[in-house]
Amino acid sequence: MSRIIVSLIGVFVVLHGLVHLLYVAQSQRLFELQPGLDWPAGSWAFSGPLGDEVTRLLAGLTFAVVAVGLMAGGAGLLLRATWWRPLVVGSSALSAVMILLLWNGTLESLDDQGILGLLIDGVLLITVLVLRWPII
Repeated sequence: MSRIIVSLIGVFVVLHGLVHLLYVAQSQRLFELQPGLDWPAGSWAFSGPLGDEVTRLLAGLTFAVVAVGLMAGGAGLLLRATWWRPLVVGSSALSAVMILLLWNGTLESLDDQGILGLLIDGVLLITVLVLRWPII
């Protein structure tokens, strides 16, 4: 496969990891991604039993781990390291599961609840895990 294409995929994975840092900041109320956005408060899975503050802490910690994993996995791909694939698969899977668990249970404002990130995670998982692409 062309080194340029592999490099572009590696950069994309690193950038996807960096975007997760925005989720960390939003969940910890360091800033609002948009006015009035209270995500991840109201999570269908966590807010009831844990409360919104613990849910925010859990989201922040989890997405920080995901961010580091995706950035390291993308860097590993750029370096043609053998260990990049498990990091990208594990981080994407954890991200997808957390986005689903942090969803508020309604079909309104899905873009504010990480639907694009969920789609990217799905494409990464299918591409890397199922299709075993890219081959370096």
